[in-house]
Amino acid sequence: MILEEIAAKTRERIRDEKSRMPLGELKKRALDRERPEGFPFEEALAREGLRFICEVKKASPSKGVIAPDFPYVEIAREYESAGADAVSVLTEPFYFQGRDEYLRQIRRAVSLPLLRKDFTVDEYMIYQAREMGADAVLLICAILGPQELLEYAQIAQELGLSALVEAHDEQEVAQALEAGARIVGVNNRNLKDFTVDIGNSVRLREKVPRDVLFVSESGVRTREDLTLLRENGTDAVLIGEAFMRSESRGELIQSFR
Repeated sequence: MILEEIAAKTRERIRDEKSRMPLGELKKRALDRERPEGFPFEEALAREGLRFICEVKKASPSKGVIAPDFPYVEIAREYESAGADAVSVLTEPFYFQGRDEYLRQIRRAVSLPLLRKDFTVDEYMIYQAREMGADAVLLICAILGPQELLEYAQIAQELGLSALVEAHDEQEVAQALEAGARIVGVNNRNLKDFTVDIGNSVRLREKVPRDVLFVSESGVRTREDLTLLRENGTDAVLIGEAFMRSESRGELIQSFR
């Protein structure tokens, strides 16, 4: 499965990064960075109405290069001007052609809450996110054991970071809730065959208590999708490809809102 392949490659990558900067030094840098007040990412999604997490993404394993022209800072600024509630920044380099530097530069350019979109397989990556200036990290149930998920969520909270805990099915939703997730994201993409089904979010919404924020991820493309999700009680949507392929991202965001 592609997710397991990405996770294995990420573990290899983090081993290399640890050799260049030990965890102790990274922790010091992360803790030296000014901590945001509250939990900005979570607070942005908790506002009334359907909230929009807009993604800065150059490529994906299923679609290849999505944005050959990739002025990532300008894209983030356009999202902010158009009324996005948060920005998701891909930093995974091998399958999504992301870079940590994208997030660092976007952090200096916009004031919106930032999600570090990567495949967190080590606590090291949570301290990296804090040091880069992210407000949230992604924790994926399918690549983390229950104890890892619990520990990583606690580390994120101690650092002032929100955790978007991603699930694909009912069992993983239960795992996320058991770990105390305050934000559950349901991925509508089947990572075995890359098919997309918005109905996955519709079916799993009832499994998540209303006091836990619910995010629908992947495959949201039309106003009809948004209407269905809003009526189902979804708090936020994470949209990447539809915006990245649009010639007028700002207008599309405003149209969706």
